[in-house]
Amino acid sequence: MLRIENLHVSYGGIRALRGVSLEVPDGKIVTLIGANGAGKSTLLRTITGLVKAEGGSIRWNDHELLGQSTDRIIGMGIAMCPEGRRVFTDLTVLENLKIGAYLRKDRASIEEDFQLVYSLFPRLKERNWQLAGTLSGGEQQMLTVGRALMSRPQLLLLDEPSLGLAPMVVRDIFSVIKEINRQGTTLLLIEQNANMALKTADLAYVLETGNISMFGTGADLLADERVKEAYLGKRRN
Repeated sequence: MLRIENLHVSYGGIRALRGVSLEVPDGKIVTLIGANGAGKSTLLRTITGLVKAEGGSIRWNDHELLGQSTDRIIGMGIAMCPEGRRVFTDLTVLENLKIGAYLRKDRASIEEDFQLVYSLFPRLKERNWQLAGTLSGGEQQMLTVGRALMSRPQLLLLDEPSLGLAPMVVRDIFSVIKEINRQGTTLLLIEQNANMALKTADLAYVLETGNISMFGTGADLLADERVKEAYLGKRRN
């Protein structure tokens, strides 16, 4: 389980996170929704050691993550798909996937995971020779998720996986998210498409200006009138 307690993070005097507490139980999909600038991406970057916290605690399977290096955190079974895809554009699809496994030594298992990624994303197998920079936006997002899976994470952090993608591709991405979870990976999902995120998630949090303002099951928040008005584009009568 990932347990975050009373987390405080500041950027240049601006309080990005103000005492955030949340839990991501093993085997669940948990989503975090909120407006741009609410602090969602900051939270993921703090979990992975890319941003330093001022105070609080982030514990993963009873190990404190604050103060650990990013490669150490990845080695503990956590991987992140960053916003904006960020593939290595001058490397092939295959080379990008290999980078995801750079901390691993178990060659036989790595080959198994190549086949897993290709089963989830057949298009990547078809294009494994192609430079990542020549892929479509949807294909690059597939590659980003596949690269993260090559580290064989127990916990996968997804930062806006549907951003800028066509609706049909978004449906495919969320279908894969469910399948990844079904195969045993825990997920923490940040997503601007609140409707899809809440339909997919077991548990959900709303983050507003650095504070958790609401918590419940995905279904409960999907039905909440305040969430509908603020994030689903539906006005109260």
